[in-house]
Amino acid sequence: MISLTIHIDTPEKQWKGSFKKMSEKIERAAGAAFVVARRPAAFSSRNFSLNIVLTDDKSIKTLNHDYRGQNKATNVLSFPQFDIRKFDVGSLAYHPSPTPVPLGDVVLAWETVKKECKAQKKDLENHTIHLVVHGTLHLLGYDHMKNKEAKSMESLECDILKSLGYPDPYK
Repeated sequence: MISLTIHIDTPEKQWKGSFKKMSEKIERAAGAAFVVARRPAAFSSRNFSLNIVLTDDKSIKTLNHDYRGQNKATNVLSFPQFDIRKFDVGSLAYHPSPTPVPLGDVVLAWETVKKECKAQKKDLENHTIHLVVHGTLHLLGYDHMKNKEAKSMESLECDILKSLGYPDPYK
């Protein structure tokens, strides 16, 4: 049976309690993205884990610079542990069962998310949950660099968010 353990780290204190049942809702959103996303058949009997880090602009700017060459803050970054599109079942041997296979990290920046909410007139909870789903899908091999990929990823995001009772973030 497949399972997902989600670890939430909140180094930016302003995230704490920023909306009701935040940790529970974030875990539910990441879990829903994990379940709905297509994944290799070899995943069917393994345990997985992912980390969600709720940080600040300064930290995410450093990560964005160091790993993407962009010297600016951003709302969310995803750091997959491995490229699922080039998945090799043999790579699971590095994580003997029942040890969870780490999918990677999703990092959100407080100030940028708050600014986007204000500028786009979005609710903080809705926007945060969308970014968690978006980041989790990146860990699972989804991307939006090409128009066709973007449409597929956005459609999947909307389906997941709808199933969780959240509005379409693209409207």
